[in-house]
Amino acid sequence: MFRQRRDTFSPGSLLSICQDVSEGMEHLEANGFIHRDLAARNCLVNVALVVKVSDFGMARYVLDDQYTSSSGTKFPVKWSPPEVFNFCKYSSKSDVWSFGVLMWEVFTEGKMPFEHNPNHEVVMRVSQGHRLYRPRKATPNIYDIMQRCWHEVHRTLPASYFLCCECLTTGLGSDPTPNLNH
Repeated sequence: MFRQRRDTFSPGSLLSICQDVSEGMEHLEANGFIHRDLAARNCLVNVALVVKVSDFGMARYVLDDQYTSSSGTKFPVKWSPPEVFNFCKYSSKSDVWSFGVLMWEVFTEGKMPFEHNPNHEVVMRVSQGHRLYRPRKATPNIYDIMQRCWHEVHRTLPASYFLCCECLTTGLGSDPTPNLNH
């Protein structure tokens, strides 16, 4: 959807897409599920731009908010935090990381995260602290929410999880100057 309609979305529309996804993820977390494959490719969008999280093939029901997969299990590297590719440990916090990458996908209108890097380089770069750049359409406040999702130790739950109201009221009110480093 994004690639065909690039440059036609307002920042408010992009934020609304993120809000819909965060509400879906909040529901999953509240009911004890870890998605494990949250990405824009796994979201359904109708003509009114209402978004639903889908593709629950990797989802797991957990009692203690943690799931350790067996070694050798395939996973979406470019959407995964260090604890997944280093220890195969999933939790609602790993879904939060993926949500930050999804936000980045939304605000780049469909770019592939780390598009020029193979998976082994992404693992190395993310482990060294490298994060995705601020998309042109993301205000500093929106990018701050993405960065909170990608914090290794103090990852906070974004959008509807806890920050949706803050995101909607302050996310668009900041300087929309593009990041010229990319």
